[in-house]
Amino acid sequence: MGTDAVRPLIIIVGPTGVGKTECAYHLAQALDGEIVSIDSRYLYRGMDIGTAKPSLQMRETVRHHLVDVADPNEDWSLAVFQKKVSEALDEIFSRRKLPIFVGGTGQYYRAILEGWQPPPVPPNPKLRTNLERWLNQLQPQDRMRHLALLDPEAAKTIDARNVRRMVRAFEVIYSTGVPFSRQRKGNPISYPAFIVGLTLPRAQLYERCDRRIERMFAEGWVEEVKALLRKGYDPGLPSFSAIGYREIAAYLQGLLTLDEVVIEIKRRTRILIRRQANWFRADDPRIHWFQASETVAAEVYHAVQQWLAYLLAQDEVR
Repeated sequence: MGTDAVRPLIIIVGPTGVGKTECAYHLAQALDGEIVSIDSRYLYRGMDIGTAKPSLQMRETVRHHLVDVADPNEDWSLAVFQKKVSEALDEIFSRRKLPIFVGGTGQYYRAILEGWQPPPVPPNPKLRTNLERWLNQLQPQDRMRHLALLDPEAAKTIDARNVRRMVRAFEVIYSTGVPFSRQRKGNPISYPAFIVGLTLPRAQLYERCDRRIERMFAEGWVEEVKALLRKGYDPGLPSFSAIGYREIAAYLQGLLTLDEVVIEIKRRTRILIRRQANWFRADDPRIHWFQASETVAAEVYHAVQQWLAYLLAQDEVR
């Protein structure tokens, strides 16, 4: 992509189900790019249907990074993710390709864009154990209420069902006396970035996600979870906090009916969409918003082409 001095990258964000994966795939084909996933659920092998992972055909056609790189019982911290992103960028730039980041995990997106540094607080096993025991005794809304009293900003973005992240937030707060959300300072990304946001009216997005969830069940989502359980993976693992996996595990254990599972998955998906709106704000001047449609990939391509041409012209002037 131009001279070695110009190392641009593209970031595609937006709510779940809006069409980010397909847009990134077509853009990578058109611009000779490689895709870097910023979706925390794409990391895990064997969790394909319920995470709407890119198809094998997509991954064979366009190189993808940070997809299927861990087993469900492996723990991926933010620090590990950032290290792997840096390695992926070096590889992509060495091949003179265009990096295209895509995903809906807001924490990963902001960590890349703003250079977050994990809080310099060493793990405290005893405190963690006590916090985990306490949080597991609370309903999600009560966990959120306690966190909001100490750190309102963190409460806006952390999923109360993700006990591991809740534990870490409280651990940092109690260890340092400083809100978790204020300890993410770092060095902003040094490469020029064009940020694409895909959007749809909320009601339309809900309907689209409902249809996708029904399609996932038709494609064998229950069998996928059954296979994970047969391999010995515990539903209490952090990887199973991906929407639907614990619910389907509960169904397979006779604790829920399938109808109850589908209703709960749709409900949790809508909550996720609302939370993602806090990460990818409509009024964020850094994000170039596009309405999702059949032609959106072409629209994004033309906008990116104009931006790349501007960058190269600026480089030639220098």
